[in-house]
Amino acid sequence: MKAELITSVALAPDIRQFQFAVPEVAELKFHPGQFVSLSELFGEKKVTRAYSIASLPDGSKTFSICLNRVSDGIFSPHLFALKPGETVDMKGPLGVFVWKPERADSVMVATGTGIVPYRPMLIEALRQGATEKFTLIYGTRHPENLLYVDEFRALADQHLNFKFIPTVTRPTDAWTGETGRVQAHVLTAIGDRRDLHLYACGLKEMVDSVREIGKELGFDRKQIVFEKYD
Repeated sequence: MKAELITSVALAPDIRQFQFAVPEVAELKFHPGQFVSLSELFGEKKVTRAYSIASLPDGSKTFSICLNRVSDGIFSPHLFALKPGETVDMKGPLGVFVWKPERADSVMVATGTGIVPYRPMLIEALRQGATEKFTLIYGTRHPENLLYVDEFRALADQHLNFKFIPTVTRPTDAWTGETGRVQAHVLTAIGDRRDLHLYACGLKEMVDSVREIGKELGFDRKQIVFEKYD
């Protein structure tokens, strides 16, 4: 299939949200948390990258993704240079980083653009009246790189069963929120609970660390859902 670029909007330094349409389908069906696989030929080499869907399924043929520009990369600079109306090959939606069939109180951890799949997952669940308690811990280096912060804070204000904890490792003088790596906040959020589901999405080092925390605390592997970005 071909995905046609509609718009791209800067969300943070070198981070953009892209909205695409898939003209050949009547409706793009997917589960919040899934990703699309985009491909392009560079010379004789086909390069493929997976990007989590940032938008909710709404009965349309559109979807959004969010990614950072890797200066020495191949694919992200290509997407950043796309103009509305231009296309890229697409497969999907795909992936199993979605709500477990039996939802439970959950601690959800993200770093960088690993926050993206949580956006549709949480918005849909909370709008539909979910009663489970969700804690989202989101870390970046700098405050200006935190994505969708206003949306998550608004959700936390509207829903007593949702807690949002953004944290940065290189705070500015103006930053008044949490600091440090996400792992320390994970331990606090879990506390004495062992009946939670633990979700982790981001780079391998963080995801593996959070998985190890869960295992050391006695979590069953079926309680841990994860997706790595490298």
